[in-house]
Amino acid sequence: MKNIRFTRILFAGMVTASLLAFRIAPVVIAQAPAHVMENLSAAKWGPAPPMLPPGAQIAVLSGDPTKAVPYAVRLKFPANYTIPPHSHPTDENVLVVSGELSIGMGNSLDRKTATRLAVGGFALMPARANHAAFTKAETVILLYGQGPVEFAYVNAADDPRTKKPTTR
Repeated sequence: MKNIRFTRILFAGMVTASLLAFRIAPVVIAQAPAHVMENLSAAKWGPAPPMLPPGAQIAVLSGDPTKAVPYAVRLKFPANYTIPPHSHPTDENVLVVSGELSIGMGNSLDRKTATRLAVGGFALMPARANHAAFTKAETVILLYGQGPVEFAYVNAADDPRTKKPTTR
């Protein structure tokens, strides 16, 4: 008797799961990302978000870096560009595509001890780990991870979002 009852419950559960799968599957498929295949020369650059110092440019490849989803973006930094010490709430993966990016760990930027990453160089910046970066020449990086991307500057005075534009 217990076997028949168990079989009926199992069968009902399987039928319910199958019906739900047919209802949910189109939603999941509709949300699946499209293929992205793009050479660097095809990047559509725009101004980087105001959490970065002025002068940087961004090209979003996939996802939305402002939301809690996986993302991949390219960032282009001009020559002699500096990002003051900061951290992020999530891990940050960095791959140098062109130029060189120097990264220093800690609460201040020491250009002498920073690690220089050439083309193909990779860095994993763990969540909440303070770090800073700078360039000597124009540099493009691939930045990817789990959003949302946010910056917490070590020194509030370094945060470009709080600086007032200078007028002449």
